[in-house]
Amino acid sequence: MSAPAPDGAPRLLLPTSLPEAVALLAETPEARPMAGATWLMRAPLRGETHPRTYVALGRIADLKTIEIGDAEIRIGAGATHAELAAALAPLPECRGLADAAGRSANRAVRAVATVGGNIASAGFAAADLVPALLAADAEIELEGPDGARRIGFEAFLTDRAALAPSTLIARVVVPRGTWRSAHARLPLRVAGDYPVAIVDLLAATDAGGLISRAAVAVGSVEPVARRWTSLEAALVGTPLDADAAAEMAKAAAGDFEGRDGADAPGRYRVQVLPALVQRAVAALAAQS
Repeated sequence: MSAPAPDGAPRLLLPTSLPEAVALLAETPEARPMAGATWLMRAPLRGETHPRTYVALGRIADLKTIEIGDAEIRIGAGATHAELAAALAPLPECRGLADAAGRSANRAVRAVATVGGNIASAGFAAADLVPALLAADAEIELEGPDGARRIGFEAFLTDRAALAPSTLIARVVVPRGTWRSAHARLPLRVAGDYPVAIVDLLAATDAGGLISRAAVAVGSVEPVARRWTSLEAALVGTPLDADAAAEMAKAAAGDFEGRDGADAPGRYRVQVLPALVQRAVAALAAQS
């Protein structure tokens, strides 16, 4: 099915299933997938032109589901930020990811922007969900002409720009466990709704209150979010001490080379990381 387009407007194809959407993209090389369209509608501001055809994914019910199981959470790529924040709110180990979804951009954007669109946009360094999913060790289920496959989130970030246009993100899979998580972000007035730096922290503690496992991911500082492995190693075996963690972050901040942008210079993005780590650790310590 397709929707009539005004003169000069892109053609809109309207599949109702994931296999149909993949087939339409495979047989229409100029087409691109469209979900919430909050990133696509800003294409002219980035100097990009709209394609002649979009395959709209909004009628695919399977992409909208969020399934919470005992061992993992399966998030359809078409779920919006607002839907994800609401679904994860009762889960204590998912506070970081729920905050990332519930505090990104603004209320109007969160109501339509999808999980898949957020993580698929390779040029969007300030995407809140990306570092949160990195810290959570999420995996991605992809659907393409050759069938379905599942890859780790770091591998997805490495490969996403090179994925075939007919390959779609079907869902994100997040493991569950007895850990705590926090999402710390710094938006500036000049940057609008988007943060200049993000720190996501996930940690488990042992019976003595010492950190037994730590996952730290940094977003918006470099062009692509990544794990802060040296800080993770430094945190293990220590208590949830926000001031001490900030000192560790200050000592390891040289691991990053900040990206310069109109909203903030690269050196500033790196300078604020210890404060964001301090805030994230304090949030974990406050969680029961």
